[in-house]
Amino acid sequence: MTTSTSEYAVLLYSHRPAVIEQMRSAIGEEPVEGVKIEYAVAGEYDEAVALIDKFAVDLVLLDGEAQPAGGLGIARQLRDEFDEPPTLAVVVARAADRWLAAWSRADAVLMHPLNPVTTGQTVVDLLVSRAAGVAPAQRAA
Repeated sequence: MTTSTSEYAVLLYSHRPAVIEQMRSAIGEEPVEGVKIEYAVAGEYDEAVALIDKFAVDLVLLDGEAQPAGGLGIARQLRDEFDEPPTLAVVVARAADRWLAAWSRADAVLMHPLNPVTTGQTVVDLLVSRAAGVAPAQRAA
């Protein structure tokens, strides 16, 4: 019996390479059987927008602590400026920042330190929902 595999493009955004690596490690290359992730990385806002414009990005995972452009503001801007933005998830460092994540209109909120089980499952759920044409309700993990 063969299992079909779905491949998804995920853009990781942070100005800190260590955070990018934490995001990638928490999700993995194949978070569940049959779901493969291909990553793109952006360290600046303009770079992130260029990648979204040029490629079919399924999900953007944004570091809420990124500088000078924070992931929460970028999520809000992408939601406002794109007719059909990719699915958006933000990573925040403080539980008190969840209200900002709601303001950003992100599809999911993840907390540092990233838990590989909940992070991977959240990303898979978002990707599968998008592929099925279902708008995800905002999730907190």
